[in-house]
Amino acid sequence: MFKKRGLSFTFALLVSVTVASEARADKTVEGIVLRQNLKLLGTHSASSAASPSASTDIGSEVRNTPDQDRRFEKQITGSMSPARVPAAKVPTPVDKAVRPGTATGFDGLTQRDQRLADNGRQFSLEPPDQGLAVGSGFIVESVNTAIRFRLTNGSPHGSTMSLNKFFNLPSAIIRGNPPVFGPFTSDPKAYYDPDLKRFFVTMLAIDQNPATGAFQGHSSVLIAVSKTSDPAGDWYLYSLDTTNDGTTGPSHPGCPCFGDQPLIGADANGFYISTNEFPIFTAGFNGAQVYAMSKAALAAGTLPPVVMISPGALEEGISYSLQPATTPPGGSYEGANLGTEYFMSALEFTGGLDNRLAVWALTGTSTLNSATPAVALRYAIVAAQVYGQPPAMQQKDGPLPLADRIRAGAFGKPAVEHLPLIESNDDRMSQTVYAAGKLWCALNTVVQPKNGPVQTGIAWFIVTPSWTSAGLGGSIANQGYISVNRNSVAFPSAAVNAAGRGIIGFSLIGPDYYPSAAYVTLDSSGISDVLVAKAGTEPDDGFTGYVTFSGRAGRWGDYSAATADESGNIWFATEYIPGGLRTTLANWGTFIGKVVP
Repeated sequence: MFKKRGLSFTFALLVSVTVASEARADKTVEGIVLRQNLKLLGTHSASSAASPSASTDIGSEVRNTPDQDRRFEKQITGSMSPARVPAAKVPTPVDKAVRPGTATGFDGLTQRDQRLADNGRQFSLEPPDQGLAVGSGFIVESVNTAIRFRLTNGSPHGSTMSLNKFFNLPSAIIRGNPPVFGPFTSDPKAYYDPDLKRFFVTMLAIDQNPATGAFQGHSSVLIAVSKTSDPAGDWYLYSLDTTNDGTTGPSHPGCPCFGDQPLIGADANGFYISTNEFPIFTAGFNGAQVYAMSKAALAAGTLPPVVMISPGALEEGISYSLQPATTPPGGSYEGANLGTEYFMSALEFTGGLDNRLAVWALTGTSTLNSATPAVALRYAIVAAQVYGQPPAMQQKDGPLPLADRIRAGAFGKPAVEHLPLIESNDDRMSQTVYAAGKLWCALNTVVQPKNGPVQTGIAWFIVTPSWTSAGLGGSIANQGYISVNRNSVAFPSAAVNAAGRGIIGFSLIGPDYYPSAAYVTLDSSGISDVLVAKAGTEPDDGFTGYVTFSGRAGRWGDYSAATADESGNIWFATEYIPGGLRTTLANWGTFIGKVVP
């Protein structure tokens, strides 16, 4: 059993395989056009944005605790083949030095910001899932169930809003006797399209019973597209049905289902969403689902045909977390095969080690602008360096106000709580960029230092996709690890500009560093030392790290974000612990940094 985004499940292994060939395209999946699957909800008007409450810390109700996540735990039973790579092959990279970086930036959204949005009709949430988009002089940052716009100098461009209200949904919770629950929302993403000069924001939503908060049998991915290049203006709002129980789309096993952690990308023609599909009411996992649609139609406020593809089995497991690529401003899209959108995914199915990646290609994307799209998805296996399931991360000791309150009995019977570990989740692929003819990406991995126990590091990859008469192929142009002696680095996001110069942003956590925002510079030749953009000031002290709240280890941002702007600068956003004003139940914050390559 191993964890994907804090959801615990086991992959059913179909066959045992030997080392895959460096490039093989042995599977093509045709899409199903689902014209009725996308709805135009209307528009969001900037004048309807709610201002954050000035009330003091409320923080008495929580969501995304392990108890809540256990509602999502899905196990897939079946005989498990052993890990492909022996445990003795855990990577042992040379540690990187840590030094101050030259990034400029400012604090982004915090737990307090998101908790007090919509006049406090929000939950206390962990972890902070991060969305970031930069373009036309504006920044869109979304974290959990909150969103905020800024100018690129850091100045606010409007108030913090709840994402529920941004999408014209009921509030997450209206406290009263009895309380009233809104839909469950999570996993925001943001993207700026340099061609259309429009912002895109997405979010997962599952219907809940307003009286009880119980899940109901309907889910969607919500899509917002700005009507102009200014995000403070009006937006088109769409709802993509991901229930897949045969009502408005295909009938998948165990559904009604929801699409966990929607991942987004775009090429010259389309906007792409990839999800991991889980049944809402029963155990199961249906693997990755890919949705493709015309980005120009979305920006025009019209309903394009949506093509849905279920990639299904992949080598000895089932496909998961296909990361669609984005292309930086000024970069060249892949024009082969009537337009191609690339994806990347990991192939570690057992909670052990692996040395393969999958490069995917959705071809025929120019047809998404027609009434009858004709696209196909295929993959090739690329031999790569070893990576595998990372361990929980240690952190530096320091003040723990929440733990002190627990010990004093503020939440019932006094309990002994200790400095929490921090979850590193798993080794699925993080965001992917297609630039300079290559795919740039990274993921969490276990690493073995020369001294001490295993810790969490980062494996990064530069992959060159290729096309021959045999079809899709791929090879490693460069690869390596990020590792810091006695400390961990985790949750990377790679971004490069059109010239192939950029960074990998991540969190730095360990006995020597309070959770901090850090990065390495990146180009085709490799990476720099680890550079600290903003140092943390205290330990993570959130409710998910304590047994009193059914915690096991502190939940950290399931993903970070990074992107290039029109001038070739690289922006990134990641979780760290800023200190200062907080809520009772959590002290996380985010840092938004800018690097001039």
